[in-house]
Amino acid sequence: MHAEPAGFGAAEGADRIGDLDSYRNALGGLTRRQFLKYCTGVAATLGLSPELGVRIANAAVSGARPPVIWISAQECTGCTEGLLRSYHPTLETLILDQISLDYHETLCAGAGHQAESFREQSVEANWGNYLLVVDGAIPTKDGGIYCQIAGKTVLDTVVRLADGARAIIAMGSCAAWGGIPSSGPNPTGATPVHEVLADKTVVNIPGCPPNPYNFLSTVLHFVAFGSLPALDSKNRPRFAYGRLIHENCERRPHFDAGRFAREFGDEGHRQGWCLYYLGCKGPETWANCPAIGFNDGGSGSWPVGTGHPCFGCTEQGVGFTKSIHSLASLQTVTPPTAFPRVVEEQGGADPAAIAVASGIVGAAVGAGAVLASRLGKHGPTPERPPEDAK
Repeated sequence: MHAEPAGFGAAEGADRIGDLDSYRNALGGLTRRQFLKYCTGVAATLGLSPELGVRIANAAVSGARPPVIWISAQECTGCTEGLLRSYHPTLETLILDQISLDYHETLCAGAGHQAESFREQSVEANWGNYLLVVDGAIPTKDGGIYCQIAGKTVLDTVVRLADGARAIIAMGSCAAWGGIPSSGPNPTGATPVHEVLADKTVVNIPGCPPNPYNFLSTVLHFVAFGSLPALDSKNRPRFAYGRLIHENCERRPHFDAGRFAREFGDEGHRQGWCLYYLGCKGPETWANCPAIGFNDGGSGSWPVGTGHPCFGCTEQGVGFTKSIHSLASLQTVTPPTAFPRVVEEQGGADPAAIAVASGIVGAAVGAGAVLASRLGKHGPTPERPPEDAK
């Protein structure tokens, strides 16, 4: 597509990054500063040294674009919709300059036999080197007849294409865990990708939809280093799913202080207090949603940021499994219980509150008595103020 500029290898360092100016048009109009900032941000997101942002920049413009085959199974196109709303880089920069998106049913320029023929040509030419991305669950009942492309079951297509893939990515919670299609009674036998391809490593990027930057960063890591990022025990990239949502949530201080919304629209909800008692699944869900947000809107553009409890869509056994009103299973600290509700009934004290208050006062009196006793035995006697100070 374009030649690598002279002297623009990884060993040249940041002093040669100025050559990126010649790539401004190819990089969606980004300036050198904007592009470097983006690549450095990707490195930081991946948990890498910012200095490796230069290496990511080099790889992104090197012309060595990995072919990507994207297969859609039982899904709602939400994963693609999320990808369409990525801005750093924009979708056209991603698929035209950083990867070669050779097949995607929704985004293909061609259709029908033309699209299928081009996919097969790409697969044959790049056997062993392409990335396979699958969004949606795979129906397995009755031979997988409940989802077909060009007269062939998605089950057979995915199994065949996986054999020639250099890396496999399950995009979204339906592909990663089965999602809504696998919910009971599951009439089609919908199954996660990793269970269909049990003998292969499948990178799971769950979410409904998943954040597109988790996908983009995973792909750019592959482009820059020739390998996938570190994965957790569920084969999710650790840089994106290494911490509980609860740990980074902007409402966490309210949780620690015992300030909770109890009903939608009550005073606590209007004040932006913790949504734990409204069924927020953040305390048991691993994702970086509060850190990067969605639709390029920053940390405020995610469910909790708009006043809705986290659904737990990235977590296996939580999203699409637990009722939205069910309380999360706390994996770290429990909420404090010695704090009053946001709004208490007037005209009388609650017996439990009286007991708590009595216990606090009793403990304080007891502690004061012990302290006075110890001071009387071991501490110096305070001096009386001088007479002229009276």
